[in-house]
Amino acid sequence: MKKKWIWIAPAAIAGLAVLLFLGGEIVKLLWNWLLPPLFGFREITYWQGLGLLALCRILFGGWGGHGSHRAGRRIDNLTPEERGRVRQRMRERCGFGPDDPGGLKPAAG
Repeated sequence: MKKKWIWIAPAAIAGLAVLLFLGGEIVKLLWNWLLPPLFGFREITYWQGLGLLALCRILFGGWGGHGSHRAGRRIDNLTPEERGRVRQRMRERCGFGPDDPGGLKPAAG
């Protein structure tokens, strides 16, 4: 078992380094290809591209694993009665009800 870790750890570190390099390089290339000609922005370096990638990861939480797919699993675990209550609350919050199937109410006053 220990022999397996001798190969896995360096491969994981090398893979992470390759992914970091590719991520920063792709962001840099896309930025420099699109934004200077379209909007007149300056070109960026690799390190700025890597920083932009990290900033987007922090702000938007990309790269999967923590997205909205969790909400779907929670709804799938509900009983039909609970689903009906959730739908009813959503109808009330969104401003339309069962008597208004189009979802549109006439403008007030």
